[in-house]
Amino acid sequence: MAAAAAAAQEAEPACLQSFELYESASRFYIFGTNADKTVWRLLKIDRSETSELDIDECSTVYTQAEYLELVSGLDEDHRSTGGVKFVTKFYGIIGFIKFLGPFYMLIITEQRKIGEIFDHPVYQVTKTSMIELANSKSRSSFLNTRDENRYKKILNTLDLRKDLFFSYSYPIMRGLQRNLSDPQEGWSLYESTFVWNEFLTRQIRNCLQSTLWTVALVYGFFKQDKFAISGKDIMFTLIARRSRHYAGTRYLKRGVNEKGRVANDVETEQIVYEAVPMPTEVSSVVQNRGSIPLFWSQDTSKLNIKPDIILHEKDKNYEATKLHFENLRGRYGNPIIIFNLIKTRERRESMLRREFDKAIRIINKLFSEENQLRFLHWDLHKNSQGEPTNVLDVLLKVAFRALTLTEFFYCQVAPPTGHSHDPYFCDENSNSDISQEDISGSSDSSGNGTTEDKAETSELPQLKPPIFQKGVLRTNCIDCLDRTNVAQYAYGLAALGHQLHALGCVESPELGLGAPVAHHLMHFYERMGDTLAVQYSGSAAHNKIFSAKRGHLKLFIRSQEFFRTLQRHYSNACIDANKQAAINLFLGYFQPKQGSPALWELESSSEEHNNGSFGHTSDSIKRVNSDGSILSVSNTSISGCSGCHNELLTAAQPDVSTELQSSKMESDLVYENEITSPIESKMSNSRYTPTLSHDHIHDVPSSQLDPCNSGDSNFLDLEWLSNSGNSSDERSLAVSTPDAHLSTENVISDIIPETMENQVAGVQAQKLPEQFVQWVNNGDSFWF
Repeated sequence: MAAAAAAAQEAEPACLQSFELYESASRFYIFGTNADKTVWRLLKIDRSETSELDIDECSTVYTQAEYLELVSGLDEDHRSTGGVKFVTKFYGIIGFIKFLGPFYMLIITEQRKIGEIFDHPVYQVTKTSMIELANSKSRSSFLNTRDENRYKKILNTLDLRKDLFFSYSYPIMRGLQRNLSDPQEGWSLYESTFVWNEFLTRQIRNCLQSTLWTVALVYGFFKQDKFAISGKDIMFTLIARRSRHYAGTRYLKRGVNEKGRVANDVETEQIVYEAVPMPTEVSSVVQNRGSIPLFWSQDTSKLNIKPDIILHEKDKNYEATKLHFENLRGRYGNPIIIFNLIKTRERRESMLRREFDKAIRIINKLFSEENQLRFLHWDLHKNSQGEPTNVLDVLLKVAFRALTLTEFFYCQVAPPTGHSHDPYFCDENSNSDISQEDISGSSDSSGNGTTEDKAETSELPQLKPPIFQKGVLRTNCIDCLDRTNVAQYAYGLAALGHQLHALGCVESPELGLGAPVAHHLMHFYERMGDTLAVQYSGSAAHNKIFSAKRGHLKLFIRSQEFFRTLQRHYSNACIDANKQAAINLFLGYFQPKQGSPALWELESSSEEHNNGSFGHTSDSIKRVNSDGSILSVSNTSISGCSGCHNELLTAAQPDVSTELQSSKMESDLVYENEITSPIESKMSNSRYTPTLSHDHIHDVPSSQLDPCNSGDSNFLDLEWLSNSGNSSDERSLAVSTPDAHLSTENVISDIIPETMENQVAGVQAQKLPEQFVQWVNNGDSFWF
């Protein structure tokens, strides 16, 4: 039997995927097994102690037969107290939570497969359960059941059956580029910005020093489908990941907090590869949306559908704004391109526009030239009043220009060489990474290998050099929902053309708005926009432009927009406070304590939420690095099917040494709880590098700060683009994907003299406005 257990342990898979819960009077027993049910492990939870979480993991690995014998033996051991009873089968531990009494365990009791990435299944949570750990004896010692039950009801208002997804074997919380270029496993994955149950799993991870029993949940949107193009079946995946930092509902989470975290911070990634068992080429691109990083708020009103915007003057040095962009740079690298879509003629929004412009001006004076923020403004609402579909042409022009600066991720996968093709493992002790020889065909990257080496290498097809995304396009309007989603669709379409071109599916990297795949992609982004809008604002997105593009009648569009406005107003005024309270409990922003004010006794206005002054922080503060999706340089060889040419991985990856340092700066570290006490929320305690003093700011001439008083604004206002021709055939930024035979230097810049000359000639031939021509030619700035 010992030999069988040893053999089972040696063959143990990386992940436990199915669990069975048993209970006795004194303990819970959890048996976890792999997908084939050939290996079993045991976890014990003590039920007699309510104030502490007492968990013990058995080091023995059992076979199927040994598992059945163990259950029978445990039942015999507890016969005097009623034996061991089966409770339920489940699919992963979400985490543990404590209010005022005992601990509760949250588990996934039903799941649904919604897709897969490289044969790694992705699941959606469809049913959950809350299991109280205390037994009848320990429960009787707790008297304040009324408040305890109220906290449980608050948490239950957060519907965990919607929009939470996970994978046992693929790090779905990280982008494809980072997963392939800097593979990580286990512990560090939970510290990601996008793992929503990081707080709930913290105690069990600390206790067991393992992530074997829990699943990392991502909140947002996941949709995947296949479509045929040029005789190939292409797998297209669209993922939206909501940040767990400063998370909440529309009017209760606005702007930025002291740590530089913004409301409604969402990372969008689209992944493209051929739908075959082992894809040979993969591509992805990432973009970002997030609230305007200033201190501003709106008070919820049951009478006023559009309450006034309140701009708070608590951060005159724009320290939090600077922290936000430093965090983005640590996540994505340079450049950071800001695409601002707020209105210019409405008093509420124009006020934020001027302040945002002023903040960027001051911040850019502190940044080095390579870290300069690129800022572009366009009033999408005003320009969609006539023919709404015309704005898509303008947005597509902007998207192509931004894509030339950020590029996208592309990697050719090496053929299998006998190793497992699975690139990701959640076993912290896995040593199954493919070696440098497996990736490039030879460890001698200089081309000076032996004749035998070259003969072996020549049998492998030549790998095209990888392309890396460097930087990100950050889009915002007021809510980062409706207008932002349209702009993100345009960027996604521009990127999809380049991705398909890199995969050899299309001859030109430009996809027109009339292409069948463009309509397919619009459906994806419309679904994503509706999902994110419901999560943040309570109603589906306003899709006027998408509806107009499909030819819907104006009366239908107006009726739909009207009813969605009413639905959103009702949710914001009547539902969001309870939803925000549930989010605060789930994410650990508020932790109930005996003798402290209850959650429902505290002020819940939008200003208090933005100030973060109603929560409690833990006595011990744990700092963790916030993770993003792009930006990673690693000497580790790429795992499994990633197969990028490792020599080019080092050469073509953008120089991000300063960003890697900034990502680990104290300004990019996260406290255990995002909501701090009033004392800790003072700006003087902000973890921040030195900035301009107040006196320095006041010395800046007002004409340099207010765009209304100066023509030299950080905004490149694209009002004139509406007259530049609206046909998708007139787009001027036809930038080809780098050819495999180009040098690495040309791949990095994506610009060669012949290509640039052709672009300039093409722009001039179309007789576009001179400003736009200058903008296209100005390769390192969005304004002039």
